[in-house]
Amino acid sequence: MKIAVFSDLHGNIFALEAVLKVIVQAQANEIVCLGDLVGYHPFPNEVVERIRRLAIPTIMGNYDQGVGFDLDDCGCAYRSQEERERGHLSFAWTRRVVTQEHKQFLTQLLPRYEIEFGEHRLLFVHGSPRRINEYLFPDRPEESFLHMMEKEKAQVLVCGHTHIPFCRRIQHLLVINDGSVGLPKDGDWRACLCLIEIGEEITVHFERIPYPRELLLHEYEKYPELPRFL
Repeated sequence: MKIAVFSDLHGNIFALEAVLKVIVQAQANEIVCLGDLVGYHPFPNEVVERIRRLAIPTIMGNYDQGVGFDLDDCGCAYRSQEERERGHLSFAWTRRVVTQEHKQFLTQLLPRYEIEFGEHRLLFVHGSPRRINEYLFPDRPEESFLHMMEKEKAQVLVCGHTHIPFCRRIQHLLVINDGSVGLPKDGDWRACLCLIEIGEEITVHFERIPYPRELLLHEYEKYPELPRFL
């Protein structure tokens, strides 16, 4: 069983198309998207429509929730006032341009998804099993991971939201973060795809995929209201 997992597309259609080509080449048996289809980049409608046509299991991200339900906030955590202001600009623009049809689709995304294969049970979420916008960073204490999973049947937790890929074994638990397609935050601009292979053991591989950034940058010229730091 080979599972392709990706998330945090954030309106970056060029990165998404590059990732989908690699998924086809990898011949994955299952594809799972962990959400945050919209936000930040200029192609939220195009990304939502592409995911909708794929008809794959897709988790609701905090940005999807905020835009889909027309909330006042995306549920993001900001480290500075400047970052907060830029985030609000991006969120307001995205909420304004996403069509009602696509907002309706965002409201129907899954809260979680599980796969059972042999002795292995995998739980897929956006932030954490507890909250859609909880950040599970790689340096989180082991006890915290074990505590949040003690009532779950899954031995493998697959999450997104932080935009930082990692794979960490904690006793009987395997924690995987799939990184980000549209806006990585680990210093590597390329889109990140996570490939999970399940046999007697589970192996995890992160594929970093380049895409035509110059085309994305060109699109920003059409939308001066979008923050340029992106």
